Amino acid sequence: MNGNRVTSPRSYYLGAAALIAAGLVLGIGLSAGLDLPRISRAAGSDVQLAAVSNSAPIPDSPFVPVVDRALPAVVFIDVTKKVGGDGGDGSDEFMRRFFGQPMPRQQRVPSSGSGFIIDDQGRILTNNHVVRDAESIKVTLNDGRTFKATTVGTDPATDVAVIKIEGSKLPVLPLGDSDKLRIGDWAIAIGNPLGDLRGSVTVGIISAQGRSNLNIFGGTPDYQDFIQTDASINFGNSGGPLCNIRGEAIGINTAINTSGQGIGFAIPINLAKHVAEQLVAHGTVKRAMMGVSLANMTPEIAEGFGLGDQQQGVLIQSIVEKSPAEKAGLKRNDVIVDMDGTPVIDRDKFRLKIADTPAGTKVKLGFLRDGKRMTADVVLTDRDDALANNAPKVQDSADTEDIGMSVRDMTSSERAELKVDSGVRVTDVADGSEAEDKDIQPGDVIEEVNRMPVKNAADFKAQVAKVRKAGKPLVMIINRNQTTRFETLKLDK
Repeated sequence: MNGNRVTSPRSYYLGAAALIAAGLVLGIGLSAGLDLPRISRAAGSDVQLAAVSNSAPIPDSPFVPVVDRALPAVVFIDVTKKVGGDGGDGSDEFMRRFFGQPMPRQQRVPSSGSGFIIDDQGRILTNNHVVRDAESIKVTLNDGRTFKATTVGTDPATDVAVIKIEGSKLPVLPLGDSDKLRIGDWAIAIGNPLGDLRGSVTVGIISAQGRSNLNIFGGTPDYQDFIQTDASINFGNSGGPLCNIRGEAIGINTAINTSGQGIGFAIPINLAKHVAEQLVAHGTVKRAMMGVSLANMTPEIAEGFGLGDQQQGVLIQSIVEKSPAEKAGLKRNDVIVDMDGTPVIDRDKFRLKIADTPAGTKVKLGFLRDGKRMTADVVLTDRDDALANNAPKVQDSADTEDIGMSVRDMTSSERAELKVDSGVRVTDVADGSEAEDKDIQPGDVIEEVNRMPVKNAADFKAQVAKVRKAGKPLVMIINRNQTTRFETLKLDK
């Protein structure tokens, strides 16, 4: 061996690695200190953004099949109407409010709404208020086809109308069963809101059922049993379908609450179908009547009548002379609790059931009179508008807690004018009293107190004292301009 030192390969590589590491550190430091520009990988070439992909399939929306099935049969209805200062459709009030003057008489104005085809003959369900007073009706389908439509029949009492177009290969929307609806079920509204947004679809749920006593701008139906939904409904949706998750029509979108959100109303399809069948067959709707005005039973009335826990039923407020009810022996203050064995719970549903029963039908009514169970067979007759209009109208009652009013005897001329045999006239109502809260007003006539006719002011005071001693609410029949209503007042002992 000579004196030269031999370096091993391992030591050589370790030294080289150390020099490279030192160079990198020095280079990075100099680059940072000198703020040298960094070179982009994409410099000199097109920028490409990396896409984040997910191999999982996109879940299908449950509403797509509903729209595919229903939308082709939903139509846009374009109407030209005659309206004027006394047109009765609210237009006069609208013009007064916004322009300071009514519209000229017989002014022709455009209007629009929605509808849906219910059979291959081209019949279309919509609202009466959409096509009422129409001079011409044009229907446009979702595929763009347009048709001139004719009116088959209208029913203002339910706000249902049927119109018809002539065409081939028309799409049809199947009808569901509104009696099987449940609160919380899906509800899909389809229509043409605002007259321009054709084929719009909104989704919500069934919020409530059996809504009544609604005051609808442009015409309030006599018979109301509305479905409430939070599916968005706007002007122009009127007449369009409310569908279930199977793509079947369960209602006709009819009204909205302009002062709230998520509150829309639809006519149940079973009611609309029943009306439509009569309109197609006769051009009008035949209804039966028994000749009474009714009120819902309340806990206060039940207690005042001494009925205890019996709070089911509807109360007869008045009976039309020579009506089926009078002929059957029914009287004011009778409480109807069942019809043909089916319990009667709600006034409006009972009225609708009577109206939908064919005239000439004998129905067996179970009722309470002075707490005793009785029955009566009532043979229903065709509804006579003149007779029905003479029946006293029903007004709703409200609950308060105090009484504060004075009454006086009635004169013979007052009794003759109001066609009453007895009663006292209210002369004064105390501010903040129970009577004021109940909307009892000077000039009102109190005919009965707890089913007993009131002869004069002294009799009224005696009966109030008797009811107060018994610890019961005061149940009165109040007559205002020949319109009667029940009112209850709670009395302090």
